[in-house]
Amino acid sequence: MAGVSTIKRGGSRFYVDPDDGRIKVPGVTSVVGMEPKPFLVFWAAKEAAQAAIDNWDIVNKLVERDPAGAMDYLKNAHRRKSKAASDLGSSAHTYFEKLARGESVNLRHVHADVQPHVQHFREFLDEVQPEFLYFEETVWDDDLQVAGSFDAIAKVDGEIVIIDWKTSKAVYESVALQLSAYRYASRIILADTGESIPMPEIVGGAVLHVRPEAWAFHPIECGPEVHEVFKALRAVFEWDREGKKGVVGKPIVQGGVRLTGTERRAA
Repeated sequence: MAGVSTIKRGGSRFYVDPDDGRIKVPGVTSVVGMEPKPFLVFWAAKEAAQAAIDNWDIVNKLVERDPAGAMDYLKNAHRRKSKAASDLGSSAHTYFEKLARGESVNLRHVHADVQPHVQHFREFLDEVQPEFLYFEETVWDDDLQVAGSFDAIAKVDGEIVIIDWKTSKAVYESVALQLSAYRYASRIILADTGESIPMPEIVGGAVLHVRPEAWAFHPIECGPEVHEVFKALRAVFEWDREGKKGVVGKPIVQGGVRLTGTERRAA
């Protein structure tokens, strides 16, 4: 069977082994997501507060009629903003791949919010002139038991690099972990045929950061030291999913009364 399917479990994405459906491994981005991000708590709180301020009349009436609904509306403000950004990013990625493959894209058929991104990507192609080798393929790491999908592998100035397109507000350091996981994977599973081929010898990573106002091409350090951090996060992911189960034992003292061995075993 060609390609690799994915499923969602417990908020994480898993890739299903095309040769053995019983084998499911976590996605690279789900593993990278184990990195602590305390700033997200403050960002979510800010989005909830901003939603209340911007929509005070609506929220005030909703509180009177449906307090639980008002709470849901405010507490999900950050999710709505994330989804809007994700939808724009997905649309932009589609056009990026088409242009990279040499396909024609008519700006009149592109949503106005995405048109600047398409124009910037064309500028990137003209300026950098990458020689693309692979697009949107799945990598599989047989040792770490993890998989993921990269945006592109290309030759830039004669060297092979793995590239990620970003349309987010900034380029965050966690992308280095993501690219290191792709770089050191065991193999590429081709979407068209399902064939596994070895990873090419990649010298580094890069991010093409495209915003409505400008674009920039950033080199990304994703060597062995960065990959060691990713390996640690893979262990944390496994701990969170399975390892922590059962580490808290049955009480030996309960309510101030010490239990006998027989009582503990019967509990």
